Amino acid sequence: MTEATDREPQPETVTTEAPPRLRRFGRAVLDRLPQLTAALFGGLMLCLSFPPFGWWPLAITAFAALGWLLTLRSTSAKGGFGYGLLFGLAFYVPLLPWISGLVGPLPWLALSAVEALFPALFGLAAILTRRVPGWPLWFAGLWCAQEWLKSTVPFGGFPWGVVGYSQTQSPVLPLAYIGGAPLVSFGVALVGFGLAALVIEIVRWWRSDAAARAAAPPAVVLPGLCVAVVILAAALAWPHVRKSGATVGDEPPVTVAVVQGNVPRLGLDFNAQRRAVLDNHVTETMRLADDVRAGRAPQPMVVIWPENSSDIDPLANADAAAEISAAAAAIRAPILVGGVLAAPGYRRDNPVSTNSVIVWNPDTGPADRHDKQIIQPFGEYLPWRSFFSKLSPYAERAGYFVPGHGDGVVRAAGIPIGVTTCWEVIFDRAAREAVRSGAQMLAVPSNNATFDEAMSDQQLAFARLRAVEHDRYVVVSGTVGVSAVISPAGRELARTQFFEAAHLDQQIRLKTSLTPATRFGPYIEAVLAGIGVAGLLAAMLHNVLFVARSGPSWIKRRMSTSENGKGAS
Repeated sequence: MTEATDREPQPETVTTEAPPRLRRFGRAVLDRLPQLTAALFGGLMLCLSFPPFGWWPLAITAFAALGWLLTLRSTSAKGGFGYGLLFGLAFYVPLLPWISGLVGPLPWLALSAVEALFPALFGLAAILTRRVPGWPLWFAGLWCAQEWLKSTVPFGGFPWGVVGYSQTQSPVLPLAYIGGAPLVSFGVALVGFGLAALVIEIVRWWRSDAAARAAAPPAVVLPGLCVAVVILAAALAWPHVRKSGATVGDEPPVTVAVVQGNVPRLGLDFNAQRRAVLDNHVTETMRLADDVRAGRAPQPMVVIWPENSSDIDPLANADAAAEISAAAAAIRAPILVGGVLAAPGYRRDNPVSTNSVIVWNPDTGPADRHDKQIIQPFGEYLPWRSFFSKLSPYAERAGYFVPGHGDGVVRAAGIPIGVTTCWEVIFDRAAREAVRSGAQMLAVPSNNATFDEAMSDQQLAFARLRAVEHDRYVVVSGTVGVSAVISPAGRELARTQFFEAAHLDQQIRLKTSLTPATRFGPYIEAVLAGIGVAGLLAAMLHNVLFVARSGPSWIKRRMSTSENGKGAS
């Protein structure tokens, strides 16, 4: 036998080398690891600035990290979009997990991904404007522009995650008195980007040679001015906010009560418990009436029940109406009852309804009423029902609510009360319209039985900002909490715990003054967004001039010909 035939067959060599595309991807990730880390870090820090954590300074840290990332020369326009998207995902995914408790993880992650597109657009626009002098100002304006956009589209927008709502315990909260949530967001973003610019300029100066350092100090005037302007504006607004929260002047005092009846169990099946929910609120109101008769609590002028406290239509169901009338008679005050009412055109196959707050007088029964105007897509109604119902079995859980009309004001015991029902409080226009229409206090009836305590804390932050924004006492009433009475300074005067039956009885003052935010809020927001747009236009002009000066000769000839043609015409 030959040597070749005596040799045992050798096993084939198996290569474990990664495919070229995978190798390139891994190398790209390693090369950009600091930038990717900054994007993830910034988004997570922004999330932690919101309740239930409430570590508000981290919002400034988040913008500082994002500003550093987007001003790196190596960050391209595509990179800005990608880093912005990563920043948005790191922000929204941990901010909104309460959605998954209702319908599973897919809608939660899908919504987070859609919302992350707006920071991605900001990142793209920021790259285009970073060469314009004063980039912290343009960046802050662009951030406000993307917040306006996300609060508008799609399907009416989703303002959850507007940065201003993370600052209800921050020294910059008084800015809400001047310009509402948009100005607070602008101030926080400007401080964060300004601090980033300060550090970048100081590091750049330090790394230069000794001669350059001796010749000129670091360019810190503009970034420092950005930070100083925000601090000065907040300091100037603070005395007005502090005075509003004090019990001074000739503002008439009234006592209001909040009833949190609770539900037998949390979850989407709270509708199946609707009689028990109504009974709970009647029982808790009777307990409050006992306290008033025994002298343990003052007599309230008005009692506020939460949204969905009577999902049994009290205008159509005599039994429900009798229970509510008995509670109103016992407490001897009108009750704001959150009810679900059949809308015109109601049929079994098209059960259209209104989510309403009804003023129920102890003697005459139902009186004034507010039908919720801003209703929640994919919750209270399903947009494009024939399309979305085919995509997910959860889609059909959405209701058939239709929006109401009016100015958001109801009158109870002679008090004009502005009502922003649950979802409505997130939108600037709802509370503003009510206050401009004469509301002397604000009520936020909510149903959080389908969510968790973190969501309730986040929603309570919206109410705290509204109190400062419009110089009004705000009363939050939830089926399971958190219910609270909030002063015009944004301070909680009283609050309940989550998932308990309880009531609050608190004296407040009716107010009639209008803040700058109430009067001019939409115009201020337009100016802030316009700053970002102005930065984009300045960047476009800068690029055109750059091409005209240093571009190829054929571009110069074409621009020259175009200018000559315009002159001739």
